[in-house]
Amino acid sequence: MKLGRVVGTVVATVKAPGLTSYKILVVAPFDAGAGSSADSVDGSFVAIDLAGAGDGDVVLTCAGSAARVMAGAESAPTDAAVVAVVDTVQLGSRTAYQKT
Repeated sequence: MKLGRVVGTVVATVKAPGLTSYKILVVAPFDAGAGSSADSVDGSFVAIDLAGAGDGDVVLTCAGSAARVMAGAESAPTDAAVVAVVDTVQLGSRTAYQKT
């Protein structure tokens, strides 16, 4: 699993049947040590939203077969899924991220 920040959405009027009930998000890698996302969209990826995330949220994502398993019975054709919206990231005694 990886941390990311939602930086956008994808709108698709025509989708594979397994994707019809999912919002599709653009997620940028999140550096917990720096407490920020990458400065550019390099490394960004799309993920289906299983957790109700919104723009700017720090999220936990899973990829590969784990993302398909999390999508459940609909068998969504996906490589990545948002599985949690993060409230806090603690690194030792330091709070690296706190949702406002």
